[in-house]
Amino acid sequence: MMVWVTWMFTTFVAGLFAILVFQRMNYPLFWVDLIYYLNLRKVGKALKSRMQRGVITYLDSFLYQAKKMPDKAFIVFEGQTLTYQEVDKRSNQFAKVFRTEGGLKKGDIVALLMSNEPDFICVWFGLSKLGCEVAFLNFNIKSKSLLYCFESCGAKSLVVGADLVSSLGEVLPSLKENAIEVWVTDIGCPHEGVNTLLDKVEQASDMALPDCPRADLMSNFLFIFTSGTTGLPKAARVGHLKAVMCMAFLRLCGARSDDNIYITLPLYHMTASLLGIGGCIQLGATCILKNKFSASQFWKDCVKHNVTVFQYVGELCRYLVNQPAVPEESAHRVRVAAGSGLRADVWREFARRFGKINVREAYGLTEASIGFVNYTNEIGPIGRAGYFNKLNMPFEFLSCDPQTYEPIRTESGRCVKANKGETGLLVAPVSVMNPFLGYAGNTLQSEKKLLRDVFKEGDVYFNTGDLMLQDHRDFVYFRDRIGDTFRWKGENVATTEVSEILGSLEFLQEVNVYGVTVPGYEGRAGMAAVVLKMDQKLDGKKLYNHLVQSLPAYSWPWFLRIQTSIDVTETFKQQKRKLVLEGFSPDAVQESLYFLDLSQRDYVPLTQSLHDDIVSGKIRL
Repeated sequence: MMVWVTWMFTTFVAGLFAILVFQRMNYPLFWVDLIYYLNLRKVGKALKSRMQRGVITYLDSFLYQAKKMPDKAFIVFEGQTLTYQEVDKRSNQFAKVFRTEGGLKKGDIVALLMSNEPDFICVWFGLSKLGCEVAFLNFNIKSKSLLYCFESCGAKSLVVGADLVSSLGEVLPSLKENAIEVWVTDIGCPHEGVNTLLDKVEQASDMALPDCPRADLMSNFLFIFTSGTTGLPKAARVGHLKAVMCMAFLRLCGARSDDNIYITLPLYHMTASLLGIGGCIQLGATCILKNKFSASQFWKDCVKHNVTVFQYVGELCRYLVNQPAVPEESAHRVRVAAGSGLRADVWREFARRFGKINVREAYGLTEASIGFVNYTNEIGPIGRAGYFNKLNMPFEFLSCDPQTYEPIRTESGRCVKANKGETGLLVAPVSVMNPFLGYAGNTLQSEKKLLRDVFKEGDVYFNTGDLMLQDHRDFVYFRDRIGDTFRWKGENVATTEVSEILGSLEFLQEVNVYGVTVPGYEGRAGMAAVVLKMDQKLDGKKLYNHLVQSLPAYSWPWFLRIQTSIDVTETFKQQKRKLVLEGFSPDAVQESLYFLDLSQRDYVPLTQSLHDDIVSGKIRL
């Protein structure tokens, strides 16, 4: 009997050991994926429990925390600290003024044009308490785009910050013609017909409204405009469910209730308003709000305010690594950086220079709920695509036509999944948990984002328009946005990949790659706008040798444009549209231009004569 027991035990241990060895060799991140999945389930269970107690929407979550921890610091801004209760009371005052003076009610659409400041949040929450749908406007947009935003989302009221009211002069007549009521967060205004808010707010009661309308979880909450890097902005509808799901992001990245979370990104952007402010609310944490990002003040602010978590997007981290070293960058207590758009070259330098900060690179969309978080220490990926990841939120990568980027379909009309190691188009099934509410005032663009009959008749998938690659270890890498990819010599050129390759050269500080039209050629030739590091010169021969070693010939930029800084959007995404339109003509571009001369294996100055020879076909590319 004892021998049999010993044999069974030995067999069990040996089998367990074999399983563990197999798992280690074939699925090394199995336990990491499982733990993250279980954490997701835990967060979802907590959310469901809150909902059963009536805490359903984004606003409900804030009111819950204001009641639970009224004296906890919520917003710290330029020496001013507002508790959860104080923000609740001030938003009550705004709500009462909007109701009594403006007649606003449930279902009304109100546009918000404000810089980062506490009253952005107080106005927003006050309007939400009335059941209004709020449209966040980018305060950098010009008159034509501003009027288009009103037309597309259907707003009939505008709240503008005191510091931005001067920018309205050009559009006020048009706003008045369209019967749009304008409010300014000030006690006075130089423009006739603009309603003042603060004088009335100070007189209003801060007691809770007795009859706040309840919101349907599946109804619209906000309008958030896409960045509009390739045209006029689109008003994406953001539902209450999407907003509530966004609130869990910082928790999933490792943030806690005792964290001080630094938000420098504009609040009109989903990253700051829903992921950032929403994340603080969900945790009951404190937000250190900055009016505007400052690379030179960043680490000083982190030390001053004891920042432990910060959000980034786009090129923000590159600006930090390009700054001269300061004592505060090694004295901070930041342990989590959460965001998206961090390139691998910057990521490595960021990790080397700024200490043990857990970088949580992620991917998400304003329009839909599909998203990824890289919860591992692997540099480069935006997330994982293993078994457990798809249990949480289904998605697929589709093979697509290299010229049109339309999904490839079989003879039966069904789409084809991309293989591991191949670039594919990210799509996600439209469902209750992943709704797509469309773009306001733009039915055509809304329909373009949907793919129908993808794997079976009647199914509907949301088309992200983003090209991804799932490698053989199930890591997911962002490859390009379809609008940023161009075709040359019959091949697709991924601008992100080329930018990263060029960015690794020691004399280049920033790189923005795009395609330009050249007469007589199909597709677009590669061009790169670059910023040289301080006291560095362009080394064309070294750049050429680097291209030979790192990229196929069709990906090489034929033209270079030397800039002092790269144009970016307000969320630090590189601007390409203007560069593409200006092309490579010395007449149109006042900055230094260079051309890749293959005979010299070097980049040479692009003169007008040389440009004319390229355009006439005398010099072939």
